[in-house]
Amino acid sequence: MKFEASSGKPIFGRVLTAMITPFNADMSLDKVGVAKLASYLVEQGNDGLVLNGTTGESSTVQDDEKTAVVAGVVEAVGGRACIVAGVGSNDTAHSVHLAKEAHAAGADALMVVTPYYNKPQQAGVIAHITEIANATPLPVMTYDIPGRSGIPITHESFLTLSKNPKIVANKDAKADLVAASEAIHETGLTWYSGDDGLTLPMMSVGAVGVVSVVAHLVAPLMQQMVSAAANDDYEAARKFNEQLIPVVRAVMTRMPGAVAIKTVLDQMGLPAGPLRLPLVAATESEKKRLLEELRAAGLNC
Repeated sequence: MKFEASSGKPIFGRVLTAMITPFNADMSLDKVGVAKLASYLVEQGNDGLVLNGTTGESSTVQDDEKTAVVAGVVEAVGGRACIVAGVGSNDTAHSVHLAKEAHAAGADALMVVTPYYNKPQQAGVIAHITEIANATPLPVMTYDIPGRSGIPITHESFLTLSKNPKIVANKDAKADLVAASEAIHETGLTWYSGDDGLTLPMMSVGAVGVVSVVAHLVAPLMQQMVSAAANDDYEAARKFNEQLIPVVRAVMTRMPGAVAIKTVLDQMGLPAGPLRLPLVAATESEKKRLLEELRAAGLNC
């Protein structure tokens, strides 16, 4: 696949699920479940899958497991969906290694999160992302999430990064629509909402779609909302968004997204399995409330 930055074109698709990583009861990687879940998500209408990201419990998935996830998903749905492999960490050399492994496993693109914990200067952020981008032929989606990483990618840094032809998109979880609007206009990068609840307003300033958590559960509805917004039918998009908001609230506001999604997928009989520490399963009361809210929103779970 050939990808070029374009602020108006959904180069990786419009709805991409940030896929959870299924585990077996003994905490080993559920390779069969990975393939089965990927197939289910694509059949539900996802244009792409983002693997080994936050919702995929990337911090507790080992390097060989990450490669196996990419390879398994490529085998299951390659050619039917865009496969984006999360390879970011706060160690540039390690991220370069992950990027090369993802490329060898067949990924279509890479996602690189802002370095976390060590909080480098913006010059370090630029150097980090650039070195990873230049390590393989694959296009790169940056992931700007200062709430987790501790630092943003600044507007000036986006201007610099956008000059690299390998860096073509950004997943925006900064929750700053003014900054997003300016960056979309001035950088030409393809912009994706990284916050389910802000997808519609983000699209109103130029984003093309979403890297979603709740699309595990409501991909058809998310596609309807995103497609309506992409066609400038904001009256219809608002109606679809009104249906999505209770799902977003239930899944994203009381526990980590991976915990909520695995709880619901298990209830639905789909591959999910346990969570690796430090994440822990929802309590019975949390599970009951989550399922009640989703059922009230119209989900069959």
